[in-house]
Amino acid sequence: MDATLRLLPWSSPEGKPCYLSTDRDGGYLSRLADATEARQLTAGVEALGRARQVLDDPMSPYAELQYTAIRLSECLADVLRVADSRGLRLPAPPGAES
Repeated sequence: MDATLRLLPWSSPEGKPCYLSTDRDGGYLSRLADATEARQLTAGVEALGRARQVLDDPMSPYAELQYTAIRLSECLADVLRVADSRGLRLPAPPGAES
């Protein structure tokens, strides 16, 4: 089996994507990436729940609305990276060109 690149759920200090070259699942970095993705998805669910509370309150202060928007954008970026990483690891559909 050829080694494949896995998009990791974190960036380099320069903000560039990080990849793991692996030919198997279950290695230390793969497990760390899985755990990080799980935490990111959980944080997204929690941020969405809090955002709904803030947005449902017409008296929410501007600073709280702004913080909520910032947090939601951070979580969305994390979730999109997880989706990209998982999508890249899906097998090609039958008959798809390589």
